[in-house]
Amino acid sequence: MTTTRMLAMGRAELLLLSRNKMALYVALLLPAFMAWAMRNGISKIDPEDAGMSVNEIAMTGAFGYILLFVVYQNLVSALVARREELVLKRLRTGEAGDAEILAGTALPSVAVALAQCVVLLVAGIAWLDLRAVARPDLLLAGLVLGILMSIALAAVTTVIAKTVESAQLVTAPLMLLSLMGSGLVVPLEIFPDTVADVCRLLPLTPVVELMRGGWLGGMDTAEALRSLATALAWTALSVFAVRRWFRWEPRR
Repeated sequence: MTTTRMLAMGRAELLLLSRNKMALYVALLLPAFMAWAMRNGISKIDPEDAGMSVNEIAMTGAFGYILLFVVYQNLVSALVARREELVLKRLRTGEAGDAEILAGTALPSVAVALAQCVVLLVAGIAWLDLRAVARPDLLLAGLVLGILMSIALAAVTTVIAKTVESAQLVTAPLMLLSLMGSGLVVPLEIFPDTVADVCRLLPLTPVVELMRGGWLGGMDTAEALRSLATALAWTALSVFAVRRWFRWEPRR
């Protein structure tokens, strides 16, 4: 059964993740540390220009940190390691389909990311007195699209990673672009209009905007549709790239 195979692969990946202390610490602690560290940087600008408080910017930006560090970066390393160890090749010779193998490998990262997003929401509302979720539909749409996109982008990124050691390096361009231009640290409302329009085309930007608008409100229908369309386009493009170029065997 498809679900049974996926869960079995997910349990195996979770066991491997628990044994890799560095990857586990990055997945569990780095998003929270980034949110705390970036909060100090946000306080040096005037967040009121974006219509949000420092806590609102930091906590909603933390969704992006979770997608980047827990799903994207962690999954790139995991997929490259399984490819180089011939695990993906052996799995592909069995009954599991390509989508099942990728989904099963991503399952632990997705579970950790979902748990951290729930903790983030509870902590923001209960401890930091942030407003309750205004649009659950937008928040959920952004989270689902963000996870799917992160998985697909991680699979695409493995194409240019020859070794496990290089996996951390090849993730740097997307992560730096997202940190600087997707509104995680500095909301796009503070940027000049031309720069903001360009940044809205980055992969993670529409996802962050959907989750931020879903939590805090203030996103009108046109903005929501624009973000949904951009996120869907990036997700579809990434899935196409995976089907076209993803490598199941070690690079020689």
